[in-house]
Order: sequence, then structure tokens, then C-alpha cells
Amino acid sequence: MVDAIFGEPRLAAVYDALDPDRSDLEVHVRIVVDELGARSVLDIGCGTGTFALMLAARGLSVTGVDPASASIGVARAKPGADAVRWLEGTLDAAEADASIGSGFDVATMTANVAQVFVEEHDWATTLGAARRLLRPGGTLVLESRRPERRAWLEWTPEASRQVVDVAHEGPVEDWVELIAVDEEAPGGALVTFRSPTVFHRDGARIDSESTLRFRSREQIEASLERAGFALVDVRDAPDRPGREWVFLARRAD
Repeated sequence: MVDAIFGEPRLAAVYDALDPDRSDLEVHVRIVVDELGARSVLDIGCGTGTFALMLAARGLSVTGVDPASASIGVARAKPGADAVRWLEGTLDAAEADASIGSGFDVATMTANVAQVFVEEHDWATTLGAARRLLRPGGTLVLESRRPERRAWLEWTPEASRQVVDVAHEGPVEDWVELIAVDEEAPGGALVTFRSPTVFHRDGARIDSESTLRFRSREQIEASLERAGFALVDVRDAPDRPGREWVFLARRAD
């Protein structure tokens, strides 16, 4: 089920305005383009398309996949969107679509994408599909928050509340409320939080509830190996040192 923050049209339309600093994506551009020399990229969980469009602007062939139709709609309306192939659905469903092709040089999961797969079956299914869609020797690049950092302790209304003046909407307010944390959950800590958004123009409030899985480094490495990947590197995210890992894993044949 798609979280409202990505799937509800009014929320998807203001998503970029409420989170405008995507300098974290520059790290992945350098990995994909400069380090790996990719020509074709599969952007898993592409959302509103910011990263896919950054890569397409560098001349890469890019396919963006996301189950949230509202987010895909926002992506398709952006300048340069015609240079990207957009597919709505989960990755395993998109794999059955002949238009997705195969033989990608790189597959990516940026931001919290790798953590939205709460159930191990869904995580394993997605990794398996990603492997099959990569060319032999192709690379999966994903990032994940370090559970020992316990980032959720900072997810409070006091620390997160903001009001942003959004074009065509006026002032829009949002914040984060922590709902539940299970640090002992099998498979990695489960953290559930609510993201209320208030549109001051008409007073409408739309709440979105999300759950993320915080897997340990060992759990992620083991899941990659089971899916048929050979770990290449695990590095500290340079834009968020001590907070996130970046995993590079090559399709093993």
C-alpha cells in the first residue's frame, strides 16, 4: 500500500517544495556517472523523479519505477520528463512489462526506498527483480540509515515543523510525529511515524502514516548475498557521516 505522502495527489504536488534540498542525490550522481560510468540506470522508487531527471540531464538512459501514481504524475509533468521512461508499479510487476527492457548498468535505491520494504518477502522479491534487470556485472547502489544512530529520536513536531509558501497553494505546514518504535523486531527495528500536512489556504489537513525497517549492516549484506549479489563496498554516506551507509553490490553470475 502506497503512503499518502506519495500517493495522494495534493500531497505529491507539494512534496518537492516541502523537501527542496536534495543535495544528497549529488552523491549518487557521482557514484553512478563518474565512478561506475553507467549509461543506463534503473531508478527504483523514483518518486517525483528528481534523481531520474538529474541522470537524464547527464545523457543517461533512465527508467524510473514507482507504485505511487500521483508521484509518477508529478514526475511526468516536469521539464525534461520525456527523456525518462516512467513505469507505475512495484519492481517485480514492472519486470513483467516488456517495455522496461533489461541489461541496466546500474540500479539505484536512494533516500528511504530500501527501508520501505518492511516485509522480508517484499525486500527479497525486489532485490531479486533488480538483479535480473541488471546486466551481468551490473551494480546495485542503495542507501540505508544506520539503526544504532536512532534517527527517529529527532522525528518530533518541535524539530520538524515548517511552513512553506508553495506556488498555487500558499502557506503549507507540515511536521513529523513518532507513533511507535520496535527496536527488537525480527529483521530490524520497525519505526512508524505520521506526517501531517496542513494547507492554510483552505484549512485542509491530510495525514500520512509510514513505517520504515532499520536493518543492520549485517542483515543488508546477507540479504544482498541471498539475492545473488556480490558486495563491492559499504561506505559512510559523505553527506550524512555516521548516519547512513551506501552499499554497492555487483550482480554475481
